[in-house]
Amino acid sequence: MRHEKADGYFGEEVASRYDESAADMFRPAEVDPAVDLLAGLAGDGPALEMGIGTGRIALPLAARGVPVHGIDLSRAMVRRLRAKPGGAAVGVTVGDFATTRVAGSFTLAYLVFNTINNLTTQDAQVACFRNAAGHLRPGGRFVVEVGVPDLRRLPPGQNIVPFRATETQWGFDTYDVVTQAMISHHFGLADGHATHTSLPFRYVWPSELDLMARLAGLRPTDRWADWSRSPFTAESTRHVSVWEKPAR
Repeated sequence: MRHEKADGYFGEEVASRYDESAADMFRPAEVDPAVDLLAGLAGDGPALEMGIGTGRIALPLAARGVPVHGIDLSRAMVRRLRAKPGGAAVGVTVGDFATTRVAGSFTLAYLVFNTINNLTTQDAQVACFRNAAGHLRPGGRFVVEVGVPDLRRLPPGQNIVPFRATETQWGFDTYDVVTQAMISHHFGLADGHATHTSLPFRYVWPSELDLMARLAGLRPTDRWADWSRSPFTAESTRHVSVWEKPAR
């Protein structure tokens, strides 16, 4: 129980079914473009993944020859990374990625799959940008993949938006538009048993991220709608944004 609490909201119960619950994100169509782009940005240097989880991106990126180190609060998630082929070769520091420092410097730091939203206060998100900048070499890049808040689907008086409905999984988000707090509710059926998980997040706007980057001494270079570098438009549901640490 002590480790479960130390792991935050991604303890053993969530970690044990994480890969299956996010199976769509493990498809090559999702992973390969992300790894291609990140490998290109890392160049000949090492990469730091903030919120490395079970290694969905870190493992194939390391297999491409990019040295990867990760930070993650959840020991349960890291144990699953370690059990996978190549997992033992990826360095991991257990801690809060908003503030935890690791040795060395990196040409790339990155956060994928809405992980920036796991930091549930604006102060923590600002600290994360500063932490990323502190790990980067001059000329290094910080990459964030995150969804665009889905508030246009909220009619007056409603605060719930569904995001999944299948025969075995159902999910919806609840929003507080005053504090930018949101909770993702996940319901499922597994082996005839019902499961339920609720995870707190803080949604964040692209312009807000740009200001956080500026406070950390980073400058924006690119923003795309996906890992394939499709143009970001008013209709985009997510974005992949890149900021650079200026060269000395």
